[in-house]
Amino acid sequence: MIQRIQTIYLLLTVIISAGLIFVFHLWTDNEGTKIYALDNYLYLGLFLGSALLALTSIFRFKDRKSQFVLGRLNIILNFILLGIFVYQSLSLSGEINVSEKGIGILLPIFSIVCLVLANKAIKKDEDLVKSVDRLR
Repeated sequence: MIQRIQTIYLLLTVIISAGLIFVFHLWTDNEGTKIYALDNYLYLGLFLGSALLALTSIFRFKDRKSQFVLGRLNIILNFILLGIFVYQSLSLSGEINVSEKGIGILLPIFSIVCLVLANKAIKKDEDLVKSVDRLR
């Protein structure tokens, strides 16, 4: 059913992964230019891959098991993206010059939270269906 709470969480993940990357910068380099996810194809691909997995998971509402698996894969993808950001922020030169990390680095964390809540709701639905099937 497309009107469930997990759809809201997955839609929030799509908005975070595909929409907010254009609004928030990832960091500012030494020259003062803001670096967005659009400037690096790896970041752009991982963000859009996460959005595509969440969008695919929305329309897999009839098969809750595959929806749950897609959510887990999306969580792993966001952890990989977060790891790349942590590595990149730790290896940024600029301790002498001030380097500023942007709020865009936190976007995978927000996506992970929404995906965990969506998977929890999917699991709750699956348990409800199994309990009803036992009564038949």
